Amino acid sequence: MAAARLAAALLLLAAQVACEFGLLRVVSRNGGIRGKDYCILYNPQWAHLPRDLSKVSLLKLRDLSSTQLCSYLDLPVEDFTNQIALVARGNCTFYEKVRLAQGSGAHALLIVSKEKLVPPGGNKTQYEEISIPVALLSHRDLRDIFRRFGRAVMVALYAPGEPAMDYNMVIIFVMAVGTVALGGYWAGSRDVKKRYMKHKRDDGPEKQEDEAVDVTPVMICVFVVMCCVMLVLLYYFYDHLVYVIIGIFCLASSTGLYSCLAPCVRKLPFCTCRVPDNNLPYFHKRPQARMLLLALFCVTVTVVWGIFRNEDQWAWVLQDILGIAFCLYMLKTIRLPTFKACTLLLLVLFIYDVFFVFITPFLTKSGNSIMVEVATGPSNSSTHEKLPMVLKVPRLNTSPLSLCDRPFSLLGFGDILVPGLLVAYCHRFDIQVQSSRIYFVACTIAYGLGLLVTFVALVLMQRGQPALLYLVPCTLMTSCTVALWRRELGAFWTGSGFAKDVPQTSWAPAPPTDSDAPLSQQPASEDLAKSPLPTEEAGVADSAGDHHSPMASTSSPTNGDQVQPSSVVQPGTSA
Repeated sequence: MAAARLAAALLLLAAQVACEFGLLRVVSRNGGIRGKDYCILYNPQWAHLPRDLSKVSLLKLRDLSSTQLCSYLDLPVEDFTNQIALVARGNCTFYEKVRLAQGSGAHALLIVSKEKLVPPGGNKTQYEEISIPVALLSHRDLRDIFRRFGRAVMVALYAPGEPAMDYNMVIIFVMAVGTVALGGYWAGSRDVKKRYMKHKRDDGPEKQEDEAVDVTPVMICVFVVMCCVMLVLLYYFYDHLVYVIIGIFCLASSTGLYSCLAPCVRKLPFCTCRVPDNNLPYFHKRPQARMLLLALFCVTVTVVWGIFRNEDQWAWVLQDILGIAFCLYMLKTIRLPTFKACTLLLLVLFIYDVFFVFITPFLTKSGNSIMVEVATGPSNSSTHEKLPMVLKVPRLNTSPLSLCDRPFSLLGFGDILVPGLLVAYCHRFDIQVQSSRIYFVACTIAYGLGLLVTFVALVLMQRGQPALLYLVPCTLMTSCTVALWRRELGAFWTGSGFAKDVPQTSWAPAPPTDSDAPLSQQPASEDLAKSPLPTEEAGVADSAGDHHSPMASTSSPTNGDQVQPSSVVQPGTSA
């Protein structure tokens, strides 16, 4: 039943009115002022616009914007010969307006709209009857034309070509795939290291790491419901809630940036002194001066972005840096314990993404997708703020139509985080079963291929795409295929290849860390391999016999193989 409804929705989507962006070139009849282009939306099923401006004649614009041209009574005494008619939208169909304009000799019809521009549609019979172009112009642009040029203007309508795919998609592809690969690698390696350190006594003034959060099915359901509610609330109360989202992004991204840079800063040889003993919150742990400077730097970067977030020339660079740091932090913190949980999360969000992009246009009065409307910012928003939860890169082509379409290409954080959690799970499973990271590499490549398919669909359909529609099948099917090929689907599905967390025995020395020790460094000779831990099946370690390595599959002994310290990647070294 769900598949039938989805197929019907896609058929309805394919039957929607065709529309394209075009340009209105405006020049003053009195001369002296350079012409300017304005964006228009037209339906090529009425009549096509020429591609080359040099082959188009400038014609007089006949201003009838005070009338709606719905009857013969609205026609002026003088006809529209060698003129382009300008009328208001409303009270009748596009066909009725253009039929009257064409009968009066107009070369084209411009319809001014105070609402969001929509394709001027009709039926097949009406399209065959009309031979002049029909286009919509925003009321805001009309006011600018009259203010800049006056009412005596000459105009021409044309639709220049533009590249099918902008080069900025290459940049988004590299950022997205790089973030997923780096975050998945870091999260998996960090998770393995934490198995050694979870029960280690922390006598220092600072904890080594934040605890990861294991996602349960109940948490997944609650999360998806919250996403749906928040998206609908944003659609109806965008101007009020957008600042809440901006504030949350600032807090989360500054935390993420700190988390990504902290492992690197801890390796620096200076500013290792600590604050004096005190009873202040957080400071009672006596953090190092270099960590305080790092926190100040992260807050400063976030504040600079928050102040200048609407500067299109350069603020997008800071937003992307903060966004990548946020995604890495989330991939490190949130952990899916089983492939079963991965499948549930990805499939539920798959349905969520498709519904809010493809289905909601048939449920809203404006006919617009709720997801796209919220992500790009409603056209009627009084604040003109944009949600920061996206990677954005400005268009790099030089087509004149760039002023019509949004100047940025966007990729939501969810399209990185959701598949990234599966990539992180694959890497952790790789390490546990010693599979040479085949799951991790295969899932990362599948993510890249899914993103390429998303871009191709975007070019072909010329509208916003639910990326999870392509990313979820690619990553899930690839992971399942690898597990089937290796005959590990059972262990992969339940996560039974993972060694459980067991407290360290009293004779097990602590592993070396890259944390900032308060008074002295730990001896470099301490080796993780010299403190074997019991696995789930073993129950207790046999001090005289074979030991199972925590890094190995519980189903096969390691025959005395030791895990070298180099195989435990320190958190943040990849970042």
